[in-house]
Amino acid sequence: MEDTSPKLTAPPWAPIEWSIMRAAREIRRSFDEVFKEFDLNLSGVALMALIVEHGPLSQTKLGASLQMGRASAGALVDDLEKRGLVQRQEDPSDKRVWLVALTNEGRALASEIDQRHRKVRECYPNVSNEKDRSSITRVLDLITDNLQREREKNSN
Repeated sequence: MEDTSPKLTAPPWAPIEWSIMRAAREIRRSFDEVFKEFDLNLSGVALMALIVEHGPLSQTKLGASLQMGRASAGALVDDLEKRGLVQRQEDPSDKRVWLVALTNEGRALASEIDQRHRKVRECYPNVSNEKDRSSITRVLDLITDNLQREREKNSN
């Protein structure tokens, strides 16, 4: 049976905001379902992916990238460290800073996670080519960055 659920189209919910929230909720649910056998959620997976892409990062940089406060980022790193997926190591350029790096077990799991991530993305109908995904990503990043700047400006 086709989905006939009503969708919000009237103010104050403009269609783009409602569509973004609905998509984000379903993406989150899909990722959480795929990764639950690893006892990971999207935040843990994203933290590991950041380290795969950028190498060891400070907890501060990880928290900022994941839009988490210091305490939440620290708790996430602590959990992954207890599970043997990440380790803290001294930053060679600044002995006051600890970098978070993947362990061998973390790298192996990250590789498997990458394969699972690809399976989730196969469920994105009509947005399966890289050009479309890049365009959507750029627009969403602009919206996010502008809203963050505005919120920071108003909080100061």
